[in-house]
Amino acid sequence: MKGIIVKQISNDYTVRSHKDYICKAPGKFRKLNLTPMVGDHVIFDESARVLLDILPRKNYLQRPPVANIDQVLIITSLKNPDFDSHLLDKLLVVTEWNNIIPIIVFTKSDLVNICDYEAVMNYYKSIGYKVYLNTETKEISKVFKDKVSVFAGQSGAGKSTLLNKIDKSLNLKTGEISLALNRGKHTTRHTELLELNDGYVADTPGFSALEFTDMTNSDIRDSFTEFNFYRQNCKYRDCMHDKEDNCAVKKEVELGNILKSRYENYLNFIHRR
Repeated sequence: MKGIIVKQISNDYTVRSHKDYICKAPGKFRKLNLTPMVGDHVIFDESARVLLDILPRKNYLQRPPVANIDQVLIITSLKNPDFDSHLLDKLLVVTEWNNIIPIIVFTKSDLVNICDYEAVMNYYKSIGYKVYLNTETKEISKVFKDKVSVFAGQSGAGKSTLLNKIDKSLNLKTGEISLALNRGKHTTRHTELLELNDGYVADTPGFSALEFTDMTNSDIRDSFTEFNFYRQNCKYRDCMHDKEDNCAVKKEVELGNILKSRYENYLNFIHRR
């Protein structure tokens, strides 16, 4: 029988078909180096309650561990924890490289002077990203239909809080911010696909670190979408926009057409991996 894994706790996989089945992964999966993930489409034995095969994935993320994703909602706090452009750009780069649509949602806007962040928000919109404030719940709720979505962002950014606002019946646990650490306590202990507005959304453990697994420096460069607007004007065909002369991207940074923090984050990514 075919189904989709909607929840994992240890070696228990909840597979949804015409109803939910809690299945185990067989020992042969370890020998074949197969690790089931939430979002996987699988073949399973409904009587023995065991997974038989994992169908081909169109994509997956290691952290949060979810497969076959249509879009990632990157939940980005403006205050408590403070706005972190470095993490935002990391998440965007990894999402782009995995051919997943990123959507940016800024939270805690009531704790800041929003005018101080309008230029940043407008910049991300200008390079093609959908950008919302967490107060725009009606608009955000429309993006889930017929999609598998992931909420990602640092702990305390308000992922579970936003999900609760969109659908009060979810009643997800939320946690207060640790002022000493300027980050939230982990409130989500496992990854689970929740039904939401005719689609699925993953409520995932919060995190504040992310690695560029399997990505080369060229992959990172190519995942900065706005660089691709200008790179054809660089002197060198394979310009890394770093120390090369006559680099069109560096010129656009100087002119203010490329956000300086984006370019600085890019340099940090390729030099401190």
